[in-house]
Amino acid sequence: MTKVLLIANHPKYVYNLRRELIEELIKKGYSVGICCPYGKEVDYFISLGCVFFNSKLDRHGKNIFTELKLKKEYGKVMDSFTPDIVLLYTIKPNVYAGLEASKRNIPSIANVTGLGSPFQNDGLLKKILIRMYRITFKKINTVVFQNEENKKFFYLNKIKINNSILLPGSGINLEHFKYLEYKYNNITKFIFISRVMKEKGINEFILVAEKILLSYQNVEFHVAGFIDGDYQKIISEKESQGIITYHGMVDNIQELLKKVDCVILPSYHEGMSNVLLEASASGRVSIASNIPGCKEIIEDGVTGFLCKPKDEDSLFESVEKYLSLNYEVRKKMGLASREKVSQYFDRQIVVKKYVERIEEICNG
Repeated sequence: MTKVLLIANHPKYVYNLRRELIEELIKKGYSVGICCPYGKEVDYFISLGCVFFNSKLDRHGKNIFTELKLKKEYGKVMDSFTPDIVLLYTIKPNVYAGLEASKRNIPSIANVTGLGSPFQNDGLLKKILIRMYRITFKKINTVVFQNEENKKFFYLNKIKINNSILLPGSGINLEHFKYLEYKYNNITKFIFISRVMKEKGINEFILVAEKILLSYQNVEFHVAGFIDGDYQKIISEKESQGIITYHGMVDNIQELLKKVDCVILPSYHEGMSNVLLEASASGRVSIASNIPGCKEIIEDGVTGFLCKPKDEDSLFESVEKYLSLNYEVRKKMGLASREKVSQYFDRQIVVKKYVERIEEICNG
């Protein structure tokens, strides 16, 4: 029986974005191992017969000894499970597990889910990561990219790629994220759904919310997601002032999308935004930064609006554009959003390509 080991940084990531792939692999008779930190989502995969390996990965950790320990841990997991192929997701699994797989001559497929915060500034960390990618990726069998600009970044930085595939992000499960009827409401509700952090554009979102509320009535601004760093105080303060309503971490995004009109994501960088895919599949209009990972999903003026990244004035203009639309136009744009992701971002496209590549590699 062919063994596939999937290594990722979070159980929610595996469940929300890789569940269909794992189910398909099991259906085809593969033995599947999963290595990530434990969470309740893991129990579902164990019930399917997957072998689980608990990882102590710290996504923000920078202690060299802890990082070396994680790399060694990945090697031990491979020695225990003896996979025929390894699937890697996000930076640390790509680099550390990629190195361990190449040491053991185990073929691997790495997924570049976005460049992440370390690549946004020309500092020492960026130089180190580029160097590590150069060492690791020259022995990776296949690298999956989620947008052309990320692929171009690797090429320009002389990171050798043996084989590459361009996929529409993680895709979207259109059966799970069904179209939500757009109902008329005299209050227009905007929502920011993401990790509450600078790089996701929360500062611009709050500034625009404050500005809009000075000029418009019957408008609300909502926030949902894990709060990073020092933003707890800011979010609490803005909520007490009536600027935003904070919903915390939300497991069922569609229940939230039912109650809002428009999703706002003024992010600085993305691989392929899952939030925008989920919103679009649900028939909601989105406003997002005109960057890779967002502009592929949103057709400006047709399915949503694109604004300049890190530019509150541009975001303000996009919000005003949405507010100027009548009910029928908003509904039409939401339907167009659903149609676009149905055509180009169906998760089955991603699953099919992964399975094909796994079979090609494992069959020699």
